[in-house]
Amino acid sequence: MMLRTLLILPAAMACLAAAPAKAPTSKAAPGKTATPAPKPAPKPAAPAGPFDATNPQSFMDLLAAAGAKVQTSRKEDDAVFVAVTSAAASFSMQFAGCTPQGRACKAVLLDNAMERGPATTAQMNAFNQTSVMCRIYQDRGGVAHVVYSAILFRSTTRDDAATHLLAWQGCLADGRDFMRDPIGYLANAA
Repeated sequence: MMLRTLLILPAAMACLAAAPAKAPTSKAAPGKTATPAPKPAPKPAAPAGPFDATNPQSFMDLLAAAGAKVQTSRKEDDAVFVAVTSAAASFSMQFAGCTPQGRACKAVLLDNAMERGPATTAQMNAFNQTSVMCRIYQDRGGVAHVVYSAILFRSTTRDDAATHLLAWQGCLADGRDFMRDPIGYLANAA
């Protein structure tokens, strides 16, 4: 399912970008004054300034601009851990391969602990074989996690990072669907 989502996403975004925006019109009855069409709600402001995907703060700013609460939870050796709380989910981000200052990170791993479900280890392995971007694993305590990772480059743009976050949202949705009904999910994943 995730592969289908990722293949459809760029086409859908291209269609939206290519479609001309039409202003709603309101025709008034003869002798009556037309009411102006309502204005669209303003979009949240995108973070300003340069974007450096290898700096965890850039991702944190992007998530904060979308309304998430983000904070660095800890640093270890070459890793920076970030806790994210949003209306959609609470999850963690681990930036890896970072300098001692927590910059120039080489990769990011997004991780969400899933609610217990009926999935077996064999079914989790089957999920991993059907998904291109998402993985589910079981930690030592038996808790299932859905994860998504990306390699980071200084040339990664803000839009590229936003696409990674959209893919992560797809992983969260697919992981939840799978954990609710692994048999049904896998039957439709082919």
